[in-house]
Amino acid sequence: MTIKATPTPGKSLITPTDHTLVMIDFQSQMAFATKSISTELLRNNAALIANAAAGFNVSTILTTVAVDSFSGPMFSEITDAFPNQPLIDRTSMNTWEDAAVIDEVNRISKERIIFAGLWTSVCIVGPVASAIDQGFDVYFISDACGDISEEAHERAVERMIQLGAKPMTSLQYLLELQRDWARTDTYDMTTGFAKKWGGAYGLGITYAKTMFNASEGTH
Repeated sequence: MTIKATPTPGKSLITPTDHTLVMIDFQSQMAFATKSISTELLRNNAALIANAAAGFNVSTILTTVAVDSFSGPMFSEITDAFPNQPLIDRTSMNTWEDAAVIDEVNRISKERIIFAGLWTSVCIVGPVASAIDQGFDVYFISDACGDISEEAHERAVERMIQLGAKPMTSLQYLLELQRDWARTDTYDMTTGFAKKWGGAYGLGITYAKTMFNASEGTH
């Protein structure tokens, strides 16, 4: 049988409307002991995915643990992107064992879920494993997760991949939401986020636009 190619995206590629983003425990106390990624890069990547999700109107759940009694507030880079978004505070280490979170997952009713947060080996592995067991299509943003050591983070990543979760990065998340530079409604927003939080790639965009007035949306 001959296979015929068509100009259509693969089903595993994400879109703004096909998933729920769950951001877990981006809080001061959790960040203090995170050693697998620098705090500066962690905050940058958290800001990138939060603003990407808010800008593309992705259904998003923000959840914390013991916000008032132990772990402290969620990163302002996230809450600033969702100024009117309520935070679901938990006692459980595994987000998926919190009834309020699950109520919100069921209310949104998306079969694809993307996770990011602290720490990878506890706060992310738990809900990833639980969601997969219940039939959800699960992704995680590996460079917007962190742990107490590189070993802890990497073993958690390996475990989640073995369970069937799909890893991605923060910049990949933004660009996969855009996916076509000819989508002019979100072009300026996407390149703006990349310039602010996209590292060297963002510098390249600034350079190209300043020096050559370049645009990715034209041939």
